[in-house]
Amino acid sequence: MSNDLIQIRSNSIVAKSMIVVSVVVAIVFAFSAIRMQIGNMLADLSSVNQPESEEMAEAAVNFSPHDPIASWFKATVEKSVFSPTRLENSKLLFEQTVRLAPYDYRWWLELARAYEQVESPNAEAAFLQAKVLAPSSVYVQWQIGNFYLRQGRTDDAFAAFRSATMNNFVYREQVFSLAWDYFEKDPARLETVIADDPSVYAFLAKFYAARGYAADSVRIWNKLSDSQRNEYPELRKVMAQGLFERRFFPQALSFAVEAGIDPTAKPEAFTNGGFENELVPFESTYFDWRLAKTDGKFDISSDRSVKRSGSRSIRLNFRGFAKAELYNLFQTIAVEPSTNYKVSFWVRTEGLRSGGNPLVEAVCANDDKLITTSKPFPAGTNDWSQMVIDVAVPQGCNGLTVRTSRSFCGENCPIVGIAWYDDFELTK
Repeated sequence: MSNDLIQIRSNSIVAKSMIVVSVVVAIVFAFSAIRMQIGNMLADLSSVNQPESEEMAEAAVNFSPHDPIASWFKATVEKSVFSPTRLENSKLLFEQTVRLAPYDYRWWLELARAYEQVESPNAEAAFLQAKVLAPSSVYVQWQIGNFYLRQGRTDDAFAAFRSATMNNFVYREQVFSLAWDYFEKDPARLETVIADDPSVYAFLAKFYAARGYAADSVRIWNKLSDSQRNEYPELRKVMAQGLFERRFFPQALSFAVEAGIDPTAKPEAFTNGGFENELVPFESTYFDWRLAKTDGKFDISSDRSVKRSGSRSIRLNFRGFAKAELYNLFQTIAVEPSTNYKVSFWVRTEGLRSGGNPLVEAVCANDDKLITTSKPFPAGTNDWSQMVIDVAVPQGCNGLTVRTSRSFCGENCPIVGIAWYDDFELTK
């Protein structure tokens, strides 16, 4: 009986001891985990630029000496102070970071940059190890390309950049800009370092358009097949708008037609010259008739009851409009510089009275300088009559704006009556 009691007591002591040991181990593990979490949190939430960054980095490493993030943060803080000693300390800490997490490419990139700062020959090997760990990372390719460029190894640099342009449009734009500046804005040299890929060509065309290299933009865009171009409908619209606003009218026209903005527009010709189609909203076209904001005493509208040919004309209704400038209805046409054209159109009037009747102006769209004007519209009531303007497009002008204006008769000179337009034509 006593032996049994001893046995029970012995087993009880062992069980209690095991419980105590388990509790102690759990507390130790919990304490370690809490310390690691605290260290990780300090490193993750702190900023290198905050005043107490060095104290926070030291605390993070003390709490979590085996956490790569804590080690990285301390290394980064060291690197922020530009002295040989601190840079060397930073390098050692980045080496420690890599030992703690050898399969994370981010730490290898940090180590590579630290090696480069202290002019260590190990920098390239560290960059390449990051590439081994993340072979498809565009960010890694970008970093390697910049490293080679800093080393003066241009061919190696742009081989890396070429991979970056293939897979990521954000870095693609940066590569374009970097190469553009490096090669002194030489399109031929830029194009030697980009990936041979339709997506790259599409965004390179946009890049050229944004910088005013209109011919190169169209040339690169034409490398794409019709189906490939159709993958970028918004890009076509952006290029049409950008080139038009920068006043590259022939190139803007080609993109506007392809984008469906002005599908029937042609160079050296009026769009909707007979007004058979309704006027479209101002913001919906570049090469059709554009109607600026109307005035309460003047409006422009399509008219089916009065027309010279076809099924309609355009009516200009003046009800005491008195402003010195008109400029409400106009169209821009892509033309050839240094070329002579004739603008012809037909006018009809009814009860038109003013000291400064309406007329049509031809303006160089590239610089908004007036080239010539028509005679003022005939006063009173008159049947259809043709008016012709001889337009000598000056050198360097590839866009012609034809607009409604009026002859000057003072700052407060009212017009009353109606005028109709029809059958605008542009001929050489």
